[in-house]
Amino acid sequence: MEGWRKNVRSTYFSSTSSRLWSVMVSVVLVFGIMVLLWGYNWDFASNYQRHPWGWNWNWNWKWPSSSTAFSSNVVEDPTSSLSGSPSRDGGAVVRRVDDVDQLTPSPTPSRSTEDVVVVGGGIITEDNFNHSSSPSPPPPPPLVGIQVGIQKEGILYNTNNRTTVSSSNGSHAPPLSARINRNFSNLERLEARMQQARLEIRDATKGNQSRDPDYLPMGPMYWNANAFHRSYLEMEKQFKVYVYEEGEPPIFHNGPCKSIYSMEGNFIYQMEMTKFRTRDPNKAHVYFLPISVTAIVHFIYEKKLKDHWKPMKQTVSDYVTLVSTKYPYWNRSLGADHLMLSCHDWGPELSSSVPELYKNSIRALCNANTSEGFNPIKDVSFPEIHLPGGTLQGLIGGPSPSQRPILAFFAGGVHGPIRPVLLEHWENKDEDIQVHRYLPKGVSYLGMMKKSKFCICPSGYEVASPRMVEALYSGCVPVLIKDHYVPPFSDVLNWKSFAVEIPVKDIPNLKKILTSISTRQYIRMQRRGKQIRQHFEVNSPPKRYDVFHMILHSVWLRRLNLRIHGTRDF
Repeated sequence: MEGWRKNVRSTYFSSTSSRLWSVMVSVVLVFGIMVLLWGYNWDFASNYQRHPWGWNWNWNWKWPSSSTAFSSNVVEDPTSSLSGSPSRDGGAVVRRVDDVDQLTPSPTPSRSTEDVVVVGGGIITEDNFNHSSSPSPPPPPPLVGIQVGIQKEGILYNTNNRTTVSSSNGSHAPPLSARINRNFSNLERLEARMQQARLEIRDATKGNQSRDPDYLPMGPMYWNANAFHRSYLEMEKQFKVYVYEEGEPPIFHNGPCKSIYSMEGNFIYQMEMTKFRTRDPNKAHVYFLPISVTAIVHFIYEKKLKDHWKPMKQTVSDYVTLVSTKYPYWNRSLGADHLMLSCHDWGPELSSSVPELYKNSIRALCNANTSEGFNPIKDVSFPEIHLPGGTLQGLIGGPSPSQRPILAFFAGGVHGPIRPVLLEHWENKDEDIQVHRYLPKGVSYLGMMKKSKFCICPSGYEVASPRMVEALYSGCVPVLIKDHYVPPFSDVLNWKSFAVEIPVKDIPNLKKILTSISTRQYIRMQRRGKQIRQHFEVNSPPKRYDVFHMILHSVWLRRLNLRIHGTRDF
């Protein structure tokens, strides 16, 4: 009996000890898991960039800190605006890059402490558009599965007004609940998709060019061919433009298609028909103001008026007032995501009728003169193209370099400060440098271009000229003699690889400069010009990579470098 009691006590205490031990182990495990979860920093930034839809997390445990986490709330600052005045509806905060020249292909930003994203050929910084000393609000949370503040190469993109530089294993993700339990606005979804496009473009700078059945950009004509190609494909995949329907022809939704201002009418017409147009303004990245400056000058300009600018500027101002009153999108960004296009010389001046249009909006201009307010960070330079018959018939093509006996050619009227200098030094002075005020009777202008190795393209009263494109069409290497000019699509194209740029002071040395270019180098430049010629061709209907799509791509680049933070739909 006593032995049986001993066995029972032994079994009881053994079982009790096992249960206590199990409970203690469970408590320790639960406590350890809670500690790990409390101090765990979910880091899948680097893996996300390689596999954006794969949940491949890296262990990176550290004590939580308020300085290394995003707030899940969207902070709206109704006092932050592009022009320094309060936003009229307080629905969004806009930030834009504005302090690095996009034309420079340098891999180093001008200020290493800024957020950077590689777009096209340049590295572009992101800062408060109005240079406010107060920090701008953090970006809103993107779609489920897309991390805020994705880190790449040690720089967190667009986290705050200033860059936070950290190691490659640092992550600043918001709490999971903030990403899951949030109803996102159309604007937030749009901005999240654009962030993904930015990352794709940045990754493309390292190589791995995508396939394309039509054309693969490559060669020194592009600052970065892979980045341009990826950006172009991303544009085709998601870029949408809303065209305001207000206004009647001939001032609105209309424009010339045959004069030297033909690109104005061609773009307006094609924009009405293109697949990039959306009828839903909530899905648009950019809002197009279908104003024809050429039509305004033709129908409204009165030379006899003392202030002939007033009625023309009033027309532009009234239209912006109309769409900003009827729709919320202009006020949401103070015009920063709105597009105006003009090939007429007076386009920059008429855009000044609305301060926000001049300072904030994307202005696509032929007259891309930085001394007259053209800002290559936000504005687009596009080519002036003369289509006498409205088409390219008879304009494309020319003989080989060996069949071009003339070294350089120019013919044109005398206006502006540069052409008189050119004529003074070279008119009827040298058989190799054919410079004419007026061509002799029976001599074809286009025929002379096709016989020449180099075609001189000086500025007139304004910097824009159709001669550059005429030279490319005819297989002649353009010689640009212009001050303060931003060549078309120069955020993508390296003009120095297929054109010669000569400062005005070197006009007397024109022949010496051109003859110093070896035959081998000239042939290379001529071939490169023929290859990129398609980017300047006008097609109806438009074709991929032609001038219409290149203008759109330039607008797409500017929109990529603009963030609009808003939380509600309209």
